[in-house]
Amino acid sequence: MLDNKVKAFFEGSDITSYRYFGAHVSKNGVDFRVYAPHAKSIALVGTFNDWDGEANPMKKDKHGIWEAHVKNAKLGDSYKYRIHQATDEIVDKMDPYAFYSELRPKTASIVADLTYNKWTDDKWMAQRNKGFDSPVNIYEMHAGSWKKETDDPQEFVKYKDIEKDLIAHCKKHHFTHVEMMPLCEYPFDGSWGYQCTGYFSSTSRYGTNQELMHFVNALHKAGIGIIMDFVPVHFVKDNYALAKFDGTPLYEYTKDEDAHSEWGTYNFNLWKEEVRSFLMSAANFWIDVYHFDGLRMDAISNAIFWQGNKNNGVNEGACDFMKRMNFELNKAHDGKIMLIAEDSTDFPNVTKSTLDNGLGFDYKWDLGWMNDTLDYCKKDPIYRQWHHYDVTFSMAYFYSEKFINVFSHDEVVHGKATIVDKMWGSYEDKFSQARAVYTYMFTHPGKKLNFMGNEIGQLREWDETKSCDWFLLEYPMHDAFNHMFQDLGKLYVENDAFWKDDYNPCSFEWVNADDTQHNMFSYLRKGTKKDYLIILNFSTNPYAKQQFGVGISGEYKEVLNTQWAKYNGNLPSDTAQKCQAVRLSRNGKPFMIQCDVPSLGATVFEVEKL
Repeated sequence: MLDNKVKAFFEGSDITSYRYFGAHVSKNGVDFRVYAPHAKSIALVGTFNDWDGEANPMKKDKHGIWEAHVKNAKLGDSYKYRIHQATDEIVDKMDPYAFYSELRPKTASIVADLTYNKWTDDKWMAQRNKGFDSPVNIYEMHAGSWKKETDDPQEFVKYKDIEKDLIAHCKKHHFTHVEMMPLCEYPFDGSWGYQCTGYFSSTSRYGTNQELMHFVNALHKAGIGIIMDFVPVHFVKDNYALAKFDGTPLYEYTKDEDAHSEWGTYNFNLWKEEVRSFLMSAANFWIDVYHFDGLRMDAISNAIFWQGNKNNGVNEGACDFMKRMNFELNKAHDGKIMLIAEDSTDFPNVTKSTLDNGLGFDYKWDLGWMNDTLDYCKKDPIYRQWHHYDVTFSMAYFYSEKFINVFSHDEVVHGKATIVDKMWGSYEDKFSQARAVYTYMFTHPGKKLNFMGNEIGQLREWDETKSCDWFLLEYPMHDAFNHMFQDLGKLYVENDAFWKDDYNPCSFEWVNADDTQHNMFSYLRKGTKKDYLIILNFSTNPYAKQQFGVGISGEYKEVLNTQWAKYNGNLPSDTAQKCQAVRLSRNGKPFMIQCDVPSLGATVFEVEKL
């Protein structure tokens, strides 16, 4: 009979195994526990015993769990497990459940305290939700390179250094959530945290455990949610970490063809119950201990299909793991947290409830929308008429999942060019089209995510060793772009036409999706108090007195035009159009308005419902 403390762990249903495993301070020392069933012996080595492998041997129970109590160990001590592996090698390993770790290139775990008595976010925690019928405008960021004083890779920004500025920035740009790139410990800066070692260890680069808690609490106090990027599919091969932990593939797949990933890492064996408990507990840890409001799960396509390749077939065990993880996390947190999948496949029901045999994620990144939109905008406008439906295709599948429109970090690195720089044409043309693209993004159904630097029209690709190019705001084109980005964010969050019933087909309607001759697109967004007509023109030609069908009568007021002078466009900013709807059928609608449409631009009209 299994002890109740570990029964759930071996059944693959434990989401709190960090309360049992790892290093826990007691009244007269520290208790250490680690799972390594095939190890021949394990000794604790650390600063408390001068790294003496004879001083603190651990005892193994019948389940393969090793335990030791060290009287003279204390908070702040560095330690490792010296494991005599099944292969007869002796290797010093980090603690898989360590709560803190030494800064690279050092690799030891650190006895850490997770208590924090300054939480003041009870009201936030009680009211937070998945945001299905709320505005969700996510600011994706890399903590170490958002605002950095120097380009020295040995100097790291601290949470406390950016906290106030980040809150002010999010408020100014109407971001509702911050999404942090992975904060689990990792050895190589250039992996950005996607090749992890410590799944329960907040990286020592940016501050202490308590400083991260203070950071989260401050965001909540300001009414801003925080999501963390989490990596449940693969882990680093470094010998001091999880790889061949007890001399056997304890965390990775047994077969080499399954174990090795495309990133030079090991794939987690998501069929194994102990691994499932480890990862589910790691996911829950950040929500439970650090009050994160959700997780964005990385590389889900590589879990759905073996090696991420549809031709290799569905990895049923991994899918079962994801269903279980999402179900248990929702159950533990009253269904109030966001669970987001980064998935580039067409695998069905990713955002369908686990109770209906879906994977149970709340949202899925719409990478198809991102690729199609940006590919279209790279093309010369002369040729866009033959690629018109790249832009409209997203609405053909949009209601199959709950999508987030994303321009993430993946799109501004590795020679791909930044969002603005991907646009066709001259410097001025690029910004004109980027303004139109962002109008499309913020008015398209679905929640929003942008990577840091997008809001200032950054032209240099992101480099994790350098700060965002904030000096660009001294230049009129970038300052104007930033101004428009703020206005779009305000338009989005303040008007429920753009987020209420986002995933209900009744909230969106094409006016004209087929105007290939003019490279023009028009559609309606419907709210409780106001409706909006959005017109996109990806042609170099302006069009005067164009007619568009609308669903209701009234005066349509132009509330945003991307070619207004205040956005560095070619039209006066004080000449907003006002168009009275007349009862003439156009585009299958009972009413019509007539307006001018800017070249390489977008315009948004609002009408109040009577």
